[in-house]
Amino acid sequence: MLRTAVLLLILANALFFAWTQGWLAGVTGTRPHPEREPERLGRQVHPERITVLPPGGAASAAAAPDTNPASAPPQRGACLEAGPFAAGATASALAALQALQPALPPGSWQDVALERPGRWMVYMGRYPNREALAKKEEELKRTRVAFQLVNEPADYAMGFSLGRFDERSAAERALEQFSQRGVRSARVVELAAPATLHLLRVANADAALAERLSALRLPALGRGFVPCASDKA
Repeated sequence: MLRTAVLLLILANALFFAWTQGWLAGVTGTRPHPEREPERLGRQVHPERITVLPPGGAASAAAAPDTNPASAPPQRGACLEAGPFAAGATASALAALQALQPALPPGSWQDVALERPGRWMVYMGRYPNREALAKKEEELKRTRVAFQLVNEPADYAMGFSLGRFDERSAAERALEQFSQRGVRSARVVELAAPATLHLLRVANADAALAERLSALRLPALGRGFVPCASDKA
């Protein structure tokens, strides 16, 4: 029984193989669907768009860089800025920028306003000579008040600073505290008034424009064009 089953299985495999080769087409009236490479290519949709790569070609194609310029991300230009300038000097700096047109058309740069706080000092002095300065220094040491000898600005040399502040109100509060500790001759002086300064910024300069901006001289107007502070951070 087992031998008969084995013989039938061998016979079935032989018949199937003959049918797949098309040898029984005259007997059965059918033939298997061809699966050879030329026939499969013939059934493809738009076969002319397909390229058959040699072994290893697919990996090489995948690793090859994309050289299509349209697919490459746009390159960002350099960010350069000049200043800060006081309000009165900004017009002169703008005139220097206008000389670069048409390479620097309107809208390609920004005028960035910066608010600079004022500076105030609680001050004692100015004393007429070194002897008077030394005498007052001994008095301050006895009251245990922190102080610094002022060398600049020159108008306040030969005097003492009891503190510097960004707001007048803070300086006046400190002066009141010093008065309660026995310091009578101190006063609040203004070192710098609050001001609005201006930075001129070109956010996207190509190599040629960046070179021209870096070479631009803005005498007595503040710092020339250098990389933006945000790019240095």
